[in-house]
Amino acid sequence: MATFELPKAIELIIVTPERSLVSQQVDEVTLPGVEGYLGILPGHTPLLTALKIGEIRYRFGGTVKYLFVSWGFVEVLPGRVTVLADIAEQPEDIDVAAAREARDVAESRLKHPDADFLSAQISLEQALVRMQVAAKAAPLPR
Repeated sequence: MATFELPKAIELIIVTPERSLVSQQVDEVTLPGVEGYLGILPGHTPLLTALKIGEIRYRFGGTVKYLFVSWGFVEVLPGRVTVLADIAEQPEDIDVAAAREARDVAESRLKHPDADFLSAQISLEQALVRMQVAAKAAPLPR
């Protein structure tokens, strides 16, 4: 009888139309699927799903990294996770001042009854998640 051995790590690949952001072996990945956040460990059942606006968290050893992601698709295989994102940003690439301004503009737009509610809601969610991801990578105050 053949034995099946689970992979010890996951190859994580995250790309956007503009660039490749991550290509490395990790121990676990958490990402925002359209049905909710997915936790992925080595040996995960294969699946394909769409991504929503949110945070990708991945861990290797004792190090945890975060990324902002907005829309796209993810393919999960037992030893590999491939993320094809419309937008993905490393915390250090996020312009926090611009995210705050986008949040303020979106909140203002949501107060008007004739506003494009869906567009304003998406802009607000993107701004809030960008600020959240940037804050996780910022050094702690002493």
